[in-house]
Amino acid sequence: METPGSAGDITVENVETALQQLYYDPDMEQKNVAQRWLTGAQASPQAWHFCWALLSPDKLPEIQFFGASTLHTKISRHWADLQADQQQSLRTQLLSHVLRFSSGPKMEEPVATIEGPTVADAPIALDVRDPPPHARRLALLELLTVLPEEFQSSRLAQARRAQLRQALAGEWAAVCPLLRRLLQSQDSPGPVKEKVLRCLSSWTALGVELGESRGLVQDCFAALAHAELFDTAVETIVNVLSQPDCQRERLEAAAQAGDMETSHGICRIAVALGETHSRVLLEQVDQWQEYLALVNMILFCTGIPGQYPVSETTSSLTLTFWYTLQDDILSLEEERQAVYLQVYREVYFQLVEVLLQKSHYASEEQYASWASDDKEQFRIYRVDISDTLMYVYEMLGAELLSNLYDRLARLVLSPEQAAVWQDIEALLFGFQSIAETIDVNYSDVIPGLIGLIPMINISNVMLADTVMYTIGSLAEWLADHPVMLANLLPMVLQGLAKPELSVSSVSTLKRICRECQHDLAPFAHDIIRVSQDVLMKDIHKVLGSLQAFLSPHVQRLDTLAQSEPSPANKLSIIYILGLLSSLFTTLDINRHAESLEEAVPARPTPPHVPHNPVVVVLQQAVCAVFEKSVRTLLHGFGPMVAQLSAMLGQIYCAYPQSSTLDLTRQMVHIFAGEREFFGPIQGLVEVVTSATLAIFQQGPRDHPDIVDSFMQLHAQIFKRKPDLYLSEHLDVSSLFYCGVMSLKFPEAATVRSASLFFTELLARFKDLPPVGDVFLREGKLLVKTLLQAVGGEASRSLGDHFSEVLFGMNRYCLSLLAQWLKETLQEDPSFPSALATVEHKDAFCQRLLREQTNKRQVKEVVKEFSLLCRGQQGGGYSSQ
Repeated sequence: METPGSAGDITVENVETALQQLYYDPDMEQKNVAQRWLTGAQASPQAWHFCWALLSPDKLPEIQFFGASTLHTKISRHWADLQADQQQSLRTQLLSHVLRFSSGPKMEEPVATIEGPTVADAPIALDVRDPPPHARRLALLELLTVLPEEFQSSRLAQARRAQLRQALAGEWAAVCPLLRRLLQSQDSPGPVKEKVLRCLSSWTALGVELGESRGLVQDCFAALAHAELFDTAVETIVNVLSQPDCQRERLEAAAQAGDMETSHGICRIAVALGETHSRVLLEQVDQWQEYLALVNMILFCTGIPGQYPVSETTSSLTLTFWYTLQDDILSLEEERQAVYLQVYREVYFQLVEVLLQKSHYASEEQYASWASDDKEQFRIYRVDISDTLMYVYEMLGAELLSNLYDRLARLVLSPEQAAVWQDIEALLFGFQSIAETIDVNYSDVIPGLIGLIPMINISNVMLADTVMYTIGSLAEWLADHPVMLANLLPMVLQGLAKPELSVSSVSTLKRICRECQHDLAPFAHDIIRVSQDVLMKDIHKVLGSLQAFLSPHVQRLDTLAQSEPSPANKLSIIYILGLLSSLFTTLDINRHAESLEEAVPARPTPPHVPHNPVVVVLQQAVCAVFEKSVRTLLHGFGPMVAQLSAMLGQIYCAYPQSSTLDLTRQMVHIFAGEREFFGPIQGLVEVVTSATLAIFQQGPRDHPDIVDSFMQLHAQIFKRKPDLYLSEHLDVSSLFYCGVMSLKFPEAATVRSASLFFTELLARFKDLPPVGDVFLREGKLLVKTLLQAVGGEASRSLGDHFSEVLFGMNRYCLSLLAQWLKETLQEDPSFPSALATVEHKDAFCQRLLREQTNKRQVKEVVKEFSLLCRGQQGGGYSSQ
């Protein structure tokens, strides 16, 4: 057919004919002719009239679609052609059609998506105080939703666009109450509430003031409880909370004006939003730019102007956010993670720059004027920055170290640039933060850094301290590259001679000596010489002052010991005991101690007093003092063994504590093998064992620390001096039951200690008749307990500990184990799990009993049987 070509031919019939040709004519040339003619028809004045006829319900969908599209085109591009009365008439006609379409079958969006000033007044044209029926509400909400969307996509002059944005935003005061009323109404069906949520998202993009809409946002959270609204509510909340830019200007203005209260408050809001919703916001991939804007806002807060903590305290609020963001990015699936790593890589490099800047010390004069509390807060702040830098390294990798090295090299090697010492110190601080906890052995910038350090012009103590600590952080690297020690060790020894660097230089030298001990022979003479010079320089003053220093503390301790324990004197006692503990680590173990027995009078037995938590803390402190003394003096502590053993027995009976058992284990380890000390050690073991058995009778579940230490003690006894079990005062049978009970504890440390106890017992029970008799009588109970644990009563993570005991039984009493396994597994078909068949149990026993030397294989067998009992088929049983 021929498409009419003149304006006079533009009729409803001709338009329909052209549409038929466009959609159904197989000739592409004819389709193109129809397309051009229809485009011209849309631009013609007649289009104002034929578009309404095309929207008739009896027309085909493609004809209605073209009618709606034509109306959209005329309104958006030719609105000015209409007279004022025609515009008002068009509004009424338009709303009538929107409502009609919303009441009937679903129609394409162009009918509703009418943009610009034509429909800006449409919400007001309907009575929002008396909402129409549900279908009409949907039509109204659809219209309200597309208004902001059409505005965002419109092509308007900047002035006109600003004017229209202001006009639309001004209507929010009328729209918001309507949305809230519809969302809260019990009569509103699900589709209406879902459309309300989408409408809120649309208006949020306009940047409307959400402060007055708090109630509506709270209603969105309430909508999360409805399954059909959950996804839409999540999307809406994310959109609402992803609009940080509305506060950016206010934040920057507050920071510029020094208004710390305002900037602090806005920062708290941004950080709370970022930390709480980080994962949700990251998963909204189409909203990544909005979330990036929030992240940049938090970055601004991190680097907010001012010196922490004297002129700003806001930046410290943001540090934990960077952990959260990084963790959430690295936990995403691989494809999305790669995208976000690329997006946020530059942000994290900017973060490093900001953190180094914030770690700067104030000038020496200003820093000296700070209060001690401010200095301590700044120290803690730098520790937090150090932790953050270490964490950031996991994301940026070796490129971060290269970046720090390049900047440091420019400062050190460019004499024409008068580098500020704080800049150099901050860069070294960055290296130290990373090297403290990250393996930098494979970094190619560390040799260059070590070459730069001796070239640094150290102009003050704070820079010198950081240089020392940076060298110390590289100690492990130096152990693998000992040739570089000659570059740095002289600097450390020089610092050792300076009192103001004593702490940092001693710490660094200690780390180097620990890590590089096999490579220090060429430097040993210099290290010893410098150390002796420093130590001997004022030794006469130290010894002369020692008695005067200690006497008041000893007298004070004696007074406190005679008084009733209370929280008021607890701290004083612990402080004095700490001083003595540190002193005891320096005792001269070469002096003869015969005179000590006479010099130390025996103290009277303390009376039994009611339980007091203060005494418990003091008991721990006392045990710590004597533990250091014993470890330092070793056998030189011998003259005090009897008195200490008696004291430990007394205080343990009064206040059972794991610290007492740990010190007893130390005593057994060192002194139980010597005949002269056997008696006191045996008496101590009998006392603490009897007291602990009483705890087991009362119920040990509330004392896992005591049970743990008790099992370790008796494992040590089996290992060092099993003859102690020949005593008739030790209830070996009860001790065995205690070990079985300990295997049932949920704490991994307690189970590990109990397993160690049985492992040592199995190696020696044949040589100890009392132990052997109990084991032969109760060994089946031990096997049953182990199988119950493996079968599902204990955590899978504890399986290796139970395997250790089974391996010991396999090794030292194979026939007994085979007998007890058979009897235990045949008594109850559902033991240790209903999922394990007779064939499974037989296969387990055969595989277990075959392994008498391969501990790893026993662990694998037990692990597979445990999986099978828990419903996870083990590989070794798949063929059964």
